Amino acid sequence: MRTLLVLHHSPTPRLRSLLDAVLAGAQHEDLPPLEVHVVEALQVTIDDFLSADGYLLGTPANFGYMSGAMKHAFDSTYDDTRGKVSRRPYSFWIHGRSDTTGARRSLESITTGLEWRLAAQPVEILRVESDEQREALTELGGTMAALVADLG
Repeated sequence: MRTLLVLHHSPTPRLRSLLDAVLAGAQHEDLPPLEVHVVEALQVTIDDFLSADGYLLGTPANFGYMSGAMKHAFDSTYDDTRGKVSRRPYSFWIHGRSDTTGARRSLESITTGLEWRLAAQPVEILRVESDEQREALTELGGTMAALVADLG
């Protein structure tokens, strides 16, 4: 069975609700069989990255960058995963108060180094999320789950 790693940093109720929307899509009953492995950024291991067939990343934008926890996730695993996870599909969602540009750029820089391929349009949310944005997150989760489940 294929595995989608949902790696996130969701320390607040608002960020947790965004994660819940993503998981509602990724774990939808109409999707093909798939293991959705949900891991907090500070808990991720090298094996989590190596055993996943695709990745869905969620982070707040903090001071123009991804969260420190997400950066730590990559800092502590990058050298041991680089070259071993190439060409795997990924996407991400970011929540920011005023801007998500720097956080997006930092995620894209790291995933370029890992040679991942962007497989679904990322979702970026500023301030309070709307129903439309929550639906976009659910669609993102479902899209990535379907893509990873259908890898062959």
